[in-house]
Amino acid sequence: MRLLTHNMLSSNIKGVVNGFPLRIEAEKVVEKTVEMNSEFLKKMFEKVDWKAFVDASRAMGYTELPEEVDSSILDSDEFLNRFHHALLELHLEEGALVCPETGRRFPVNKGIPNMLLHEDEV
Repeated sequence: MRLLTHNMLSSNIKGVVNGFPLRIEAEKVVEKTVEMNSEFLKKMFEKVDWKAFVDASRAMGYTELPEEVDSSILDSDEFLNRFHHALLELHLEEGALVCPETGRRFPVNKGIPNMLLHEDEV
């Protein structure tokens, strides 16, 4: 699972008010090379919740992103390379996503998060 996907997921358990961001518990992270597209990155930058993204990248062992940013940083090739790497090349292969409110763990196996809810959570 890429961090791009993680930044769009939230816990939909019945009664949960704050199901975003899901905390990452990484057991296995792999890097997969992806061709860089600067225009795509610039468009995605506007949509990403930056704090959740940085926290998730750190949970996966990547610490090369700044805590705070604004759109002026998009002129930096160095930043775009780091953003690209974290957003698209880091993959959570094994681990879990944890609801920030309930602590419910959603397993990630072979890069696929299982977000199915139990009957009593619907």
